[in-house]
Amino acid sequence: MPLLPILFWPDERLSQPCAEVADPTATADLVADMFETMYAAPGRGLAGPQVGRMLRLFVMDTTWKTSAGTPVACINPVIVAKSDQLVTGTEACLSIPGVDMLVPRSEWIDMEWMDVEGQRHVERLTGFDAICAQHEYDHLDGIVIFDRLPDEDRARKESAYEAHRQ
Repeated sequence: MPLLPILFWPDERLSQPCAEVADPTATADLVADMFETMYAAPGRGLAGPQVGRMLRLFVMDTTWKTSAGTPVACINPVIVAKSDQLVTGTEACLSIPGVDMLVPRSEWIDMEWMDVEGQRHVERLTGFDAICAQHEYDHLDGIVIFDRLPDEDRARKESAYEAHRQ
C-alpha cells in the first residue's frame, strides 16, 4: 500500500466541498492507503481532500499514540445531532503543519456513516473522538481550522504557518 501525498494549505482543493461516495465498498484500497498515510504522518485523522480525493470520507484513530489503536473509516458521514455546549481544545492539522490552534467544538456529536463493507453506523462521539471527527468532517465541507478562528487569531496563525514553511 503506497503512502499518499498530503496536500498543504492553501491548496485550493482544501477549500472545496466533497462529493458523496457512490459505493462505499469500492473505497477499501483508498481507505487502507489513507490509514497508512495517517499513521506515517503521524496523525490521528485524515480526510479525503487532504490526499487529493474529493470524496466524503475520512479515517481516524484517536488512541493509537497512547494505547491500542481504534481505527475507524467514515464514509459519507453526517452529523445528525450535536451538543450546544462547546469545548475549546488545541488542534493541529496534517495539511497545516507546524502550528496548532485553539478551536471551539461541540462537546459531543451524534454521527452516522458507512464503513468500507457498506455497514451503517450511528454513534455518539465524545471527548477527543468528537473533536477529531468534527475536524475531519470540516475538511469534507472545505473548511480548515484557520476558518474556525477569529480574524485576528487567523492572521497571526497564518503568519506562523508561513514562517514554518520557509
